[in-house]
Amino acid sequence: MDIAYASATTLARQLRERQIGSRELLDIYLDRIAQHDVALNAVVVRDFERARAAASAADEALARGEDLGPLHGVPITVKESFDVAGLPTTWGAPANRNNIAASTAESVRRLEAAGAIVFGKTNIALLLADYQSHNEVYGTTANPWNTAHTCGGSSGGSAAALAAGLTGLEWGSDIGGSLRVPAHYCGIYAHKPTWGVISPAGHWISPGPRTDVSVPGPMARSAVDLELGLRLTAGPDGADARAWKLELPACPHQRIGDFRVAVMLDSPEAEVDEEVRNAVDGVARFLASQGAKVSWDARPDIDFTQLARDVHLFFRATTSGRVPQAEYEQWLQRRAALDPADDGDVARFARGLTATHREWLQANMRRYAMQQAWERFFSDWDVLICPPAATPAFRHDHSGSMLERSIEVNGRSQPLSTQMFWAGMVGIPYLPATAAPAAFSQAGLPIGVQIVGRQYGDLTCIALARLLEQGHLGFTPPPL
Repeated sequence: MDIAYASATTLARQLRERQIGSRELLDIYLDRIAQHDVALNAVVVRDFERARAAASAADEALARGEDLGPLHGVPITVKESFDVAGLPTTWGAPANRNNIAASTAESVRRLEAAGAIVFGKTNIALLLADYQSHNEVYGTTANPWNTAHTCGGSSGGSAAALAAGLTGLEWGSDIGGSLRVPAHYCGIYAHKPTWGVISPAGHWISPGPRTDVSVPGPMARSAVDLELGLRLTAGPDGADARAWKLELPACPHQRIGDFRVAVMLDSPEAEVDEEVRNAVDGVARFLASQGAKVSWDARPDIDFTQLARDVHLFFRATTSGRVPQAEYEQWLQRRAALDPADDGDVARFARGLTATHREWLQANMRRYAMQQAWERFFSDWDVLICPPAATPAFRHDHSGSMLERSIEVNGRSQPLSTQMFWAGMVGIPYLPATAAPAAFSQAGLPIGVQIVGRQYGDLTCIALARLLEQGHLGFTPPPL
């Protein structure tokens, strides 16, 4: 495989062994950006000159026998929403065009401390609130497998850059599938960590408290890079670091045959397209063929209808502080006019965005019960595998808001926002999940699988993704 598509772990080893230099590797990526990124528009903030100097310094350090860390000299890009000192952080909003970060986000700083060289930032959805990476500041990012289709959002530029071989490693974030959905659409790997495992400091356009549900996390062309990225960035920061220490439990299994796997292919709350169901089912059948204990019926004791409502409540309540006051007041009026019996997505959105503190507290009690149900479930099962989203990547559609758009699932129209069910089922109770390649659609688009584990079971999710990479399907370069 072309070195541009190699894993970051492989790149780091080749750099340490002096098979290639950091400056040479960086130039390979910059040449590919010049060749392919006109059509893709993935790397939208470019810091090439500083990166060239840093890459040359990394080569010189290695020549002196100095080791800067596990990612010594590896060129990487990060999602635009993470602060990098001296570069813009806009979240795609025109009002933030002139916002230049004074410091670097903590998780990105830790990657740099491990030797990584950040040479650019990748495109996002406006305010990280869409399954398409499109905004007025940077424009639209396309899927490398078919440029007429979305790369996903909000970490869509990250996924597109990795799939196209424009970078060595990527760093994204996820609240409603923003790591997992782009990975699924573009055929790469991503890991949504257990909430709180990785510091979110520097992931916003101004200092603020930790956001509920939202997490930073790694994106890569190999599952082995997910574990590396997680290990390099996990752990407390600030005042917490004075007292707390994180030690994620190792995966208890070395082989597929030791895993206990529950499978959830579909849900009445968010119907899944047949091609995606078949892809996830194919993964399950492969695992069973390798000796894993697999059940298509095991489920946690959860009211999934109520969960679908709470997905909207938690996601919208969490992000409501970003909504301009005038727009928020409009949603208050829309909520007041709702029929109490209306349980559609727009009604759920309105109630979530304008939820009172009492309503949030009641939902938080339901979340606690949900977490306990998952704990009981994972006493019997190591992981649950399910779809990351209902369909493969859909065609670009920037009409109206995400709430007003629809996609076709099994020949029928479904609100696009319904896809949040598959992300929220995992995100609301703070569970970790790894997205990995599973199959390809008849149209040649990637399809992924979501591997869900118990709280702090991150390494178990990634371990199964590595085993699938070795025996079922790994990263495949797109036909650029």
